Amino acid sequence: MQALHPAAVDHLPGFITEPGQTDYLFVGVVIFLVLVILIIGNLYFQLHAVPERMAHRTSKVQMEVVAVLALISLFTHNHLFWIAGLLLAFVHIPDFSTPLYSIAQSLGKLSGRTLETSGDPALVPDEPSKPVEESSESASDREGI
Repeated sequence: MQALHPAAVDHLPGFITEPGQTDYLFVGVVIFLVLVILIIGNLYFQLHAVPERMAHRTSKVQMEVVAVLALISLFTHNHLFWIAGLLLAFVHIPDFSTPLYSIAQSLGKLSGRTLETSGDPALVPDEPSKPVEESSESASDREGI
């Protein structure tokens, strides 16, 4: 150990090291700060994902809208998007497309229109159609040719 400088006090604190030695206090503070930054960052991202996790029990479209709002909020730091996503995740939006699709199918069946005749995908039948059995007569016999 080197001799102390004449201006130095007799008792030095334990965190003051000799030149060229490892500063354990500095290493400990750096490790602590890295851990605190990782923990706070993880909590921040978990908080931003709350609306998206809540929206998983809703419809797919509603969940995607909430996820986009949370992502926009994360990148723009505009909390209004996050609040809107949170409120949208709380509200159950009814499914309007399934009843309308069913109505379109029923009207298509009533009118005699099918997917093959109109090309409208809303007229897809619920059950496969049964093949029409041909009688022993050919099509030319029925037409009288």
